[in-house]
Amino acid sequence: KRGKISPEKYAQVELETIHPTFDRLKTQAISEGLLQPKVNYGYYACQSEVDRLWIYEQPTDPEPKHFIDFPRQGEEPGRSIPDYFRSRDSGERDVLAFQLVTVGARATEYAQELFDKNIYTEYLYFHGLAVETAEALAEYWHKKIREELNIHQQDGQQTKELFRQKYQGSRYSFGYPACPELKDQELIFKLLEATSEGLELTEEYQIVPEQSTSAIIVHHPQAKYFST
Repeated sequence: KRGKISPEKYAQVELETIHPTFDRLKTQAISEGLLQPKVNYGYYACQSEVDRLWIYEQPTDPEPKHFIDFPRQGEEPGRSIPDYFRSRDSGERDVLAFQLVTVGARATEYAQELFDKNIYTEYLYFHGLAVETAEALAEYWHKKIREELNIHQQDGQQTKELFRQKYQGSRYSFGYPACPELKDQELIFKLLEATSEGLELTEEYQIVPEQSTSAIIVHHPQAKYFST
């Protein structure tokens, strides 16, 4: 972060420190296999019922086998994620996507090695790179899902536009206000058979490896991030 230093001084720091460090870490991560990105995702038929989202395990199932309950905003407009899907009363099924991404266990191991050796600056650099790479992978695959759902036409052309959510729908990660219950990730892990891909949940429902994220992908054009 620039902080209180002048734009000129910050530009010098970028040139002499930030970019060279970033380039060095990228080269090291590639040559030593420190980042091992992996994506697991799937589409599921669903229907809403007030604050509950019913989920069909198979497209041909006559009735849904799973559900997730979501919180609702206490103030106007009183949103809840199920609002963005067709209701059970409509008789029509909708579709959602679940997504899991990780940069692998080696990133966690290497970061711990640096920490244990008291190489704290390098630890912070690499840990930050791994975390942001996992987030970038989640954003990248969200874009792939929009393309597969054929709702990508409104995607912003610039990276900054995508950061401002210039696209249709939303990617809601568990643990954040719209879907705060980490325990609900158990269903995602079951449907996506995540343990077979080397992903696990701790007793507190944290994902292992550490640099990993889960999400529900909502395609509705009015779906935006919100707090409850």
